Amino acid sequence: MKDISIDRLASAVTNRTVSFFQNDFDSHRRELEDRIRDRRVLVIGGAGSIGSATVRLVSQFGPSVLHVVDQNENDLAELVRFLRNQAYLPSSTDFRTLPLDFGSELMHRFLIDEPPYDFVLNFAALKHVRSEKDVYSLLRMFDVNLVKAARFLGWISQQRSACRYFCVSTDKAANPVNLMGASKRLMEDLIFSREILTNPTHTASSARFANVAFSKGSLLESFLKRLENRQPLAAPKDTLRYFISPYESGQICLLATFLAPDGHLLVPTFDPGSNLVDLETVAVRVLDALGLEPRIYEDETLARRKVETDMLSGSYPLLLTPLDTSGEKPYEEFVGNGEKTADIGMTSVQAVKHHRKPIREVMSFIETIDGMIMHPETSVTKSAIVENVRRLLPNFEHIETGRSLDEKV
Repeated sequence: MKDISIDRLASAVTNRTVSFFQNDFDSHRRELEDRIRDRRVLVIGGAGSIGSATVRLVSQFGPSVLHVVDQNENDLAELVRFLRNQAYLPSSTDFRTLPLDFGSELMHRFLIDEPPYDFVLNFAALKHVRSEKDVYSLLRMFDVNLVKAARFLGWISQQRSACRYFCVSTDKAANPVNLMGASKRLMEDLIFSREILTNPTHTASSARFANVAFSKGSLLESFLKRLENRQPLAAPKDTLRYFISPYESGQICLLATFLAPDGHLLVPTFDPGSNLVDLETVAVRVLDALGLEPRIYEDETLARRKVETDMLSGSYPLLLTPLDTSGEKPYEEFVGNGEKTADIGMTSVQAVKHHRKPIREVMSFIETIDGMIMHPETSVTKSAIVENVRRLLPNFEHIETGRSLDEKV
């Protein structure tokens, strides 16, 4: 098996040697520098895959302050080592990492003690469909994606100076069929609400984009773990997805944070015919890049048994499974029903204007979720949560199969 970098593997998966967003990124580089240099930037969830890719890019534009918050102190340490070794950070930048829960009172204290930030980027989220597996995981997801997000946004709105707030969304928020996508769709309502972000000098933006190849916890990262542990690769059949590299994820987040119009989400202008790829093909591309020939199986036991013998011939087992877990749809989209895109002078992205609506019902739902968490004597069921979400999102078409990703190989 070949030894190959994540960047090269991501290039093989996306079938791109140049970033999809590179032309727009280069043509707006001066504008990005003007908006970032000497500014105060706070990044929440900045040690994760997308957050760290964005931090790496922001650091190169010379902010006066770059503070990164994440609960994972080990990943924060790795981010520090990377930035220091790459010499991305100007010596004048006040760079600090803090292992804080962004929705905690300790975070509130930190915000009170620090001068206001010019830009706040929030990447903290539970963003995997497998969070549907039980009510505890579901409540945790809504707690992070909505309850703590609302609390944190309220704290940010108290600062008096101008601020741009960015919160990353997901393609699954467009016509959501799972509760993770629904939580991010409600998060969009939250960040664009003038009832929450009350300061008229504060603006907000977001971005929906594709799966980030080899991001933490992703199917593609699992491919590498499975290879390391001599386990068959597994992918659902007849499932189409868009992919971007970690570097591309940072680029679209910079474009959305610093250049998107207020009240808009950026979405990539991918062509379904050339950019949408089925997961079987993705797995084949990964194996091919590693110098291995895929051998297809549909029997789990046989696939596990054949790993060693297949490797002797330069092959590797690829187990294809049915797409039969809750919350999964066979294709991806970035623009929901009733939404329209607008040209903002870039070729790789378009803007979707968020239609503001009264936030009272969303806040009531957030209070209900918070109550479920704070009062364990209260009975909670997944079906009750789904019905609550349906009242907020009438077009929410939840796919329930009774099967979780944790039940599959």
